[in-house]
Amino acid sequence: MSSGVLLAQEATTQPELTSDMLVVFGVVGLALVLFVTERLPIDVTAILLIVVLVVLEPWTGIDPSTGISGFANDATITVLAMLILSGGVARTGIVQAVGRRMAAFAGDNVRKQLFATTLASAPVSGFLNNTPVVALLVPVVSDVANRGNTSPSKLLIPLSYASQVGGMLTLIGTSTNILASDISGRLGEDYAELHQFSMFEFTQLGAIVVVVGSLYLIFVGHYLIPERVPPQADYLESYEVGDYLADVAVVAGSPLAGSTVGNATSKFGPEIDIVQVVRDGDRAIAPGRDTQLVEGDILVVRTDRDAITMLEDAFGVEPVGRPTSTAELSSEDGDGSITELVVSLDSRLVGERLDPEAFREEFGAAVLGLRRHGELIGERIVGRRLDVGDTLLVQAPSDTLDRLSRRDDVIVAREPPQPDYRAAKAPIAIAIMIGVVAVAALEIYPILLSALAGVVAMIVTGVLEPNEMYDAVEWDIIFLLAGVIPLGIALEQSGAAAYLAFLVVETAGFLPTIVVLWLFYIVTGLITELISNNASVVLLIPVAAAAAAGIGANPFAFVLAVTFAASTAFLGPIGYQTNLFVYGPGGYKFSDYFRVGAPLQLLLSIVTVLGIAFFWGV
Repeated sequence: MSSGVLLAQEATTQPELTSDMLVVFGVVGLALVLFVTERLPIDVTAILLIVVLVVLEPWTGIDPSTGISGFANDATITVLAMLILSGGVARTGIVQAVGRRMAAFAGDNVRKQLFATTLASAPVSGFLNNTPVVALLVPVVSDVANRGNTSPSKLLIPLSYASQVGGMLTLIGTSTNILASDISGRLGEDYAELHQFSMFEFTQLGAIVVVVGSLYLIFVGHYLIPERVPPQADYLESYEVGDYLADVAVVAGSPLAGSTVGNATSKFGPEIDIVQVVRDGDRAIAPGRDTQLVEGDILVVRTDRDAITMLEDAFGVEPVGRPTSTAELSSEDGDGSITELVVSLDSRLVGERLDPEAFREEFGAAVLGLRRHGELIGERIVGRRLDVGDTLLVQAPSDTLDRLSRRDDVIVAREPPQPDYRAAKAPIAIAIMIGVVAVAALEIYPILLSALAGVVAMIVTGVLEPNEMYDAVEWDIIFLLAGVIPLGIALEQSGAAAYLAFLVVETAGFLPTIVVLWLFYIVTGLITELISNNASVVLLIPVAAAAAAGIGANPFAFVLAVTFAASTAFLGPIGYQTNLFVYGPGGYKFSDYFRVGAPLQLLLSIVTVLGIAFFWGV
């Protein structure tokens, strides 16, 4: 008798609750607590799960080889390769070019702008990982809003949501799809209906979801999004940093004359950061520590109210006013752009305390303000621990912003004046991606092999430099996959998944099958808001498959419902990384996501479940 039949029987007859199940449930509980509280970085949590599962091998059944098997898993390597391929396409500027074409069409009509936003992000996200797609389009869409006199708040949540639904067009749209495919293939040994997904396995349903989601965002959603950031807002006003900026002059006889910016910063103390040095009308933006000071220099400093009061009595400097607008901080030639930097998912800044002087030295940008979780932080930004999605208001020379736009630590929320893309390599990059998709779709070779071949092709053709290959990978996602895959195996092997399936059948088995399917979609969506989308499919796909078998339903339908729900997290900024990327630039509050996302989640739950029933049956 196959294990699939056994799981089906266990889902209808109460299995014995064993010590193995209790231990695995305990590990799952630990994982949930760590994911929700974020007490440890997500990649560290993943490594800890591997260690705990192997240490508890007598109960979990996870030996050292199985514990590290996630690193060599097909899904992990495929996601790694697809991230590199996405990075190669990004280096050509083709995504931004598509966005700018759409912007030219949009003008100042909000609905046209929303149409352009969804059209630029959703189809592309079907073939490139949607995380870098959103990172690339945030500055483009922000510029569309500003040129069209529209609040960026109206467009940035739709950008994130459109990329999520676009990721459901193909197997390679999101890492979640690839992982779900691998789990489905592994469970295929137990359930005849389950198998790995083909490239366009669910494209027909994905296309319906994209169309319905886009129509909602264009015609309904934007009415539900407040204008958190005014159109073409002056940054100093929107970040309310005017009270924390001051101009001080280096007076005659000052000990700072002949000294350096570094020495002046040391004398002023850590709460005062020199963001500009003005001499004879010329502005040195984000000056380095070695910049020399002379009598008559005007120092533009960023500090808190108490320290500004202290400057009034400081020896050697004299307050001479305060800048009141962005224009006053710009040089005569227009250089010295003020923009926002979003701390990215795999940034080295995550967990670090903000040191404006060190930031200025490393990034060449002066920190003016900080926004966290939609809230402005005015006083005492120095020493704040930075987190994913935190948005820094900075000023930097244009060439510095260009360099920053190519770094993986931050996302620049405005396009650099002269971006440096490998536009000549765009046709090659597109051809390589078409080849990767075609080889996998025609089942000549698996997606794992075609994706790795595509990586080699991008390096050989110069689309990517060898060192850039590593920068393109979001390593926290790779470690997360490696950590949760053995957790899923433990759930299956210990019988914990079958036990949970029995509880589902007991509590909801009397309902119509399509309602149970819908409940799995809703539960997956809610869990994804608390933990990562990849973790949610690992935990729920085995349970969904066993529950489906227990009520005589189609396990593949339930696997698809979990997969779609895990990749469409609309209720808050935490459930999906693209939501975090637009959090700061849009000036959003947590409730904004729920206000526009809850109706969309409910709408798509109905559309997706009915679509699954129509195309695959339940």
